[in-house]
Amino acid sequence: MTNIIDAVVTLVKGNHFKLTTSTIGNNRVNIQGDALEVYVKNLFADTFTCTETERLQRWSEVFSWLGNKNNPPDFMLRNGDAGEVKKIESPDAALALNSSYPKHTLKSSSPLISEACRNAEVWSEKDMIYIVGVVNGNRLKHLCMVYGLDYCASEKVYKSAALKLTDPLGITHTKFAACEIENPWRAFDYVHKRNFHAEFNFMCIINAEKWLTLDNRAKLAELQRNSPALRIVDVKLKNPDKPAELRDAKLITYEKELHQC
Repeated sequence: MTNIIDAVVTLVKGNHFKLTTSTIGNNRVNIQGDALEVYVKNLFADTFTCTETERLQRWSEVFSWLGNKNNPPDFMLRNGDAGEVKKIESPDAALALNSSYPKHTLKSSSPLISEACRNAEVWSEKDMIYIVGVVNGNRLKHLCMVYGLDYCASEKVYKSAALKLTDPLGITHTKFAACEIENPWRAFDYVHKRNFHAEFNFMCIINAEKWLTLDNRAKLAELQRNSPALRIVDVKLKNPDKPAELRDAKLITYEKELHQC
Protein backbone atom coordinates (compact mmCIF):
# COMPACT_ATOMS: atom_id res chain seq x y z
CA MET A 1 0.00 0.00 0.00
CA THR A 2 1.47 3.33 -1.09
CA ASN A 3 1.75 6.07 1.53
CA ILE A 4 3.32 9.44 2.23
CA ILE A 5 6.76 7.92 2.89
CA ASP A 6 6.88 6.62 -0.69
CA ALA A 7 6.26 10.15 -1.97
CA VAL A 8 9.06 11.60 0.17
CA VAL A 9 11.49 8.92 -0.98
CA THR A 10 10.63 9.58 -4.63
CA LEU A 11 11.17 13.30 -4.10
CA VAL A 12 14.60 12.95 -2.48
CA LYS A 13 15.87 10.29 -4.87
CA GLY A 14 14.53 11.86 -8.05
CA ASN A 15 15.31 15.57 -7.69
CA HIS A 16 12.36 16.48 -9.93
CA PHE A 17 11.47 20.13 -9.33
CA LYS A 18 9.99 21.20 -12.68
CA LEU A 19 6.31 20.98 -13.48
CA THR A 20 5.17 19.75 -16.85
CA THR A 21 1.73 19.26 -18.34
CA SER A 22 0.75 15.68 -18.92
CA THR A 23 -2.01 13.93 -20.82
CA ILE A 24 -2.55 10.28 -20.06
CA GLY A 25 -4.97 8.42 -22.29
CA ASN A 26 -8.35 10.12 -22.38
CA ASN A 27 -8.62 10.70 -18.65
CA ARG A 28 -10.33 14.07 -18.20
CA VAL A 29 -8.59 14.73 -14.88
CA ASN A 30 -5.13 14.38 -16.38
CA ILE A 31 -5.92 16.50 -19.43
CA GLN A 32 -7.49 19.33 -17.45
CA GLY A 33 -5.61 18.86 -14.20
CA ASP A 34 -3.18 21.34 -12.76
CA ALA A 35 0.50 20.61 -13.37
CA LEU A 36 1.18 20.54 -9.63
CA GLU A 37 -1.54 17.96 -9.11
CA VAL A 38 0.01 15.75 -11.79
CA TYR A 39 3.42 16.27 -10.19
CA VAL A 40 2.12 15.14 -6.79
CA LYS A 41 0.51 12.04 -8.25
CA ASN A 42 3.82 11.20 -9.94
CA LEU A 43 5.50 11.55 -6.53
CA PHE A 44 3.19 9.06 -4.85
CA ALA A 45 3.26 6.61 -7.75
CA ASP A 46 6.96 7.10 -8.63
CA THR A 47 6.09 7.58 -12.30
CA PHE A 48 8.21 10.55 -13.41
CA THR A 49 10.24 8.46 -15.87
CA CYS A 50 7.44 6.16 -17.05
CA THR A 51 5.85 6.14 -20.47
CA GLU A 52 2.25 7.32 -20.54
CA THR A 53 1.01 3.73 -20.79
CA GLU A 54 3.15 2.67 -17.83
CA ARG A 55 2.03 5.68 -15.85
CA LEU A 56 -1.63 5.02 -16.47
CA GLN A 57 -1.22 1.41 -15.30
CA ARG A 58 0.71 2.42 -12.20
CA TRP A 59 -1.77 5.14 -11.27
CA SER A 60 -4.63 2.65 -11.49
CA GLU A 61 -2.77 0.46 -8.99
CA VAL A 62 -1.85 3.24 -6.56
CA PHE A 63 -5.00 5.39 -6.64
CA SER A 64 -8.63 4.42 -6.25
CA TRP A 65 -9.73 7.98 -7.13
CA LEU A 66 -7.98 10.57 -9.31
CA GLY A 67 -10.19 13.53 -8.54
CA ASN A 68 -12.41 15.75 -10.65
CA LYS A 69 -12.78 19.46 -11.26
CA ASN A 70 -15.59 20.17 -8.82
CA ASN A 71 -15.30 17.90 -5.78
CA PRO A 72 -12.71 17.03 -3.14
CA PRO A 73 -10.38 15.23 -2.79
CA ASP A 74 -7.81 15.50 -5.58
CA PHE A 75 -6.87 11.86 -5.10
CA MET A 76 -7.35 8.85 -2.86
CA LEU A 77 -4.62 6.29 -2.32
CA ARG A 78 -6.02 2.79 -2.63
CA ASN A 79 -6.68 1.57 0.92
CA GLY A 80 -4.78 4.63 2.15
CA ASP A 81 -4.99 8.39 2.67
CA ALA A 82 -6.73 11.08 0.64
CA GLY A 83 -4.95 14.14 -0.72
CA GLU A 84 -5.82 17.75 -1.48
CA VAL A 85 -3.32 19.68 -3.64
CA LYS A 86 -3.08 23.47 -3.39
CA LYS A 87 -0.92 25.76 -5.51
CA ILE A 88 0.12 29.23 -4.37
CA GLU A 89 2.44 31.70 -6.07
CA SER A 90 3.62 33.66 -3.03
CA PRO A 91 5.51 31.99 -0.15
CA ASP A 92 3.19 33.56 2.43
CA ALA A 93 -0.13 33.31 0.57
CA ALA A 94 -3.11 31.72 2.32
CA LEU A 95 -4.95 28.74 0.86
CA ALA A 96 -8.34 29.50 -0.66
CA LEU A 97 -10.93 26.89 0.32
CA ASN A 98 -13.99 28.60 -1.20
CA SER A 99 -17.07 28.13 0.98
CA SER A 100 -15.89 24.91 2.65
CA TYR A 101 -13.89 24.68 5.85
CA PRO A 102 -10.64 22.61 5.86
CA LYS A 103 -10.91 18.88 6.46
CA HIS A 104 -9.57 17.16 9.57
CA THR A 105 -10.31 13.88 7.76
CA LEU A 106 -12.33 12.88 4.69
CA LYS A 107 -15.54 10.93 5.31
CA SER A 108 -17.46 8.90 2.76
CA SER A 109 -20.65 10.45 4.15
CA SER A 110 -19.54 13.97 3.17
CA PRO A 111 -22.05 15.70 0.85
CA LEU A 112 -19.13 17.43 -0.89
CA ILE A 113 -17.70 14.32 -2.55
CA SER A 114 -19.06 12.71 -5.70
CA GLU A 115 -20.83 9.37 -5.85
CA ALA A 116 -17.99 8.00 -7.97
CA CYS A 117 -15.52 8.92 -5.24
CA ARG A 118 -17.77 7.50 -2.55
CA ASN A 119 -17.91 4.19 -4.41
CA ALA A 120 -14.28 4.10 -5.59
CA GLU A 121 -13.44 1.55 -2.90
CA VAL A 122 -14.87 0.29 0.38
CA TRP A 123 -14.10 3.05 2.89
CA SER A 124 -15.70 5.20 5.56
CA GLU A 125 -13.00 7.69 6.61
CA LYS A 126 -9.54 8.58 5.37
CA ASP A 127 -6.78 10.74 6.79
CA MET A 128 -6.41 13.86 4.66
CA ILE A 129 -3.01 15.08 3.44
CA TYR A 130 -2.74 18.72 2.41
CA ILE A 131 -0.01 19.11 -0.22
CA VAL A 132 0.90 22.74 -0.89
CA GLY A 133 3.32 23.97 -3.52
CA VAL A 134 4.77 27.41 -4.18
CA VAL A 135 5.18 27.63 -7.93
CA ASN A 136 7.13 30.14 -10.03
CA GLY A 137 6.41 29.52 -13.70
CA ASN A 138 7.11 25.83 -14.19
CA ARG A 139 9.47 25.73 -11.24
CA LEU A 140 8.48 24.27 -7.89
CA LYS A 141 10.12 26.38 -5.18
CA HIS A 142 8.56 25.02 -1.99
CA LEU A 143 6.50 21.93 -1.25
CA CYS A 144 4.94 20.69 1.96
CA MET A 145 2.77 17.79 3.10
CA VAL A 146 0.79 17.95 6.35
CA TYR A 147 -2.12 15.98 7.70
CA GLY A 148 -5.45 17.65 8.34
CA LEU A 149 -5.42 16.09 11.81
CA ASP A 150 -2.36 18.23 12.65
CA TYR A 151 -3.23 21.28 10.54
CA CYS A 152 -6.86 22.20 11.05
CA ALA A 153 -9.58 21.87 13.65
CA SER A 154 -12.12 19.06 13.71
CA GLU A 155 -15.44 19.33 11.91
CA LYS A 156 -17.44 20.04 15.07
CA VAL A 157 -15.32 23.14 15.77
CA TYR A 158 -16.06 24.71 12.39
CA LYS A 159 -19.72 23.75 12.50
CA SER A 160 -20.14 25.39 15.89
CA ALA A 161 -18.59 28.59 14.50
CA ALA A 162 -21.60 29.07 12.20
CA LEU A 163 -20.93 31.65 9.47
CA LYS A 164 -17.76 33.01 11.00
CA LEU A 165 -15.25 30.29 10.18
CA THR A 166 -12.59 30.30 12.84
CA ASP A 167 -10.57 27.85 14.89
CA PRO A 168 -8.61 27.70 18.17
CA LEU A 169 -5.29 28.23 16.39
CA GLY A 170 -6.61 31.33 14.63
CA ILE A 171 -5.39 30.25 11.20
CA THR A 172 -8.75 29.84 9.43
CA HIS A 173 -10.60 32.94 8.29
CA THR A 174 -13.59 34.07 6.28
CA LYS A 175 -12.75 36.49 3.49
CA PHE A 176 -15.42 37.83 1.13
CA ALA A 177 -17.76 34.96 2.09
CA ALA A 178 -15.05 32.40 1.28
CA CYS A 179 -12.89 30.37 3.64
CA GLU A 180 -9.11 30.51 3.70
CA ILE A 181 -6.44 29.02 5.93
CA GLU A 182 -2.87 30.12 6.51
CA ASN A 183 -0.43 28.00 4.54
CA PRO A 184 1.40 25.28 6.51
CA TRP A 185 4.73 27.13 6.62
CA ARG A 186 3.04 29.97 8.50
CA ALA A 187 0.87 27.65 10.59
CA PHE A 188 3.89 25.58 11.69
CA ASP A 189 6.52 28.32 11.82
CA TYR A 190 7.05 27.51 15.49
CA VAL A 191 8.68 24.18 14.51
CA HIS A 192 10.25 25.01 11.12
CA LYS A 193 11.34 28.03 9.11
CA ARG A 194 12.24 27.79 5.44
CA ASN A 195 15.69 28.52 4.08
CA PHE A 196 14.94 31.09 1.40
CA HIS A 197 18.53 30.86 0.14
CA ALA A 198 17.86 27.31 -1.04
CA GLU A 199 16.50 26.69 -4.51
CA PHE A 200 13.97 24.17 -3.21
CA ASN A 201 12.46 23.56 0.23
CA PHE A 202 10.41 20.57 1.35
CA MET A 203 8.58 20.13 4.65
CA CYS A 204 6.51 17.20 5.85
CA ILE A 205 4.89 16.80 9.26
CA ILE A 206 3.52 13.48 10.51
CA ASN A 207 2.08 13.04 13.98
CA ALA A 208 3.60 10.23 16.06
CA GLU A 209 0.49 8.07 16.02
CA LYS A 210 0.32 8.15 12.22
CA TRP A 211 4.10 7.70 11.93
CA LEU A 212 3.93 4.38 13.75
CA THR A 213 1.36 3.04 11.29
CA LEU A 214 3.69 3.60 8.30
CA ASP A 215 5.40 0.25 7.88
CA ASN A 216 8.00 1.60 5.43
CA ARG A 217 9.38 4.37 7.67
CA ALA A 218 12.68 2.46 7.93
CA LYS A 219 13.14 3.13 4.21
CA LEU A 220 13.18 6.85 4.92
CA ALA A 221 15.63 6.43 7.80
CA GLU A 222 17.97 4.51 5.49
CA LEU A 223 17.71 7.21 2.84
CA GLN A 224 18.54 9.85 5.45
CA ARG A 225 21.88 8.16 6.18
CA ASN A 226 22.93 8.75 2.57
CA SER A 227 21.30 12.15 2.07
CA PRO A 228 22.68 14.90 4.37
CA ALA A 229 20.08 17.38 3.10
CA LEU A 230 17.27 15.14 4.36
CA ARG A 231 16.49 15.63 8.05
CA ILE A 232 14.04 13.88 10.37
CA VAL A 233 13.58 15.38 13.82
CA ASP A 234 11.14 15.07 16.70
CA VAL A 235 8.90 18.07 17.33
CA LYS A 236 5.90 19.03 19.45
CA LEU A 237 2.74 20.20 17.68
CA LYS A 238 -0.16 22.21 19.00
CA ASN A 239 -3.41 20.26 19.02
CA PRO A 240 -5.60 22.20 16.50
CA ASP A 241 -8.64 21.78 18.78
CA LYS A 242 -6.77 22.51 22.04
CA PRO A 243 -3.56 24.52 21.35
CA ALA A 244 -2.35 24.25 24.95
CA GLU A 245 -2.05 20.50 24.43
CA LEU A 246 1.11 19.39 22.62
CA ARG A 247 1.50 16.23 20.54
CA ASP A 248 4.60 14.37 19.39
CA ALA A 249 5.38 14.42 15.67
CA LYS A 250 8.09 13.93 13.09
CA LEU A 251 9.32 16.89 11.05
CA ILE A 252 10.89 15.88 7.74
CA THR A 253 12.75 18.54 5.77
CA TYR A 254 14.79 18.53 2.59
CA GLU A 255 16.64 21.35 0.83
CA LYS A 256 18.32 21.54 -2.54
CA GLU A 257 20.65 24.21 -3.90
CA LEU A 258 20.50 25.37 -7.52
CA HIS A 259 23.78 23.71 -8.54
CA GLN A 260 22.56 20.40 -7.12
CA CYS A 261 19.30 20.24 -9.11
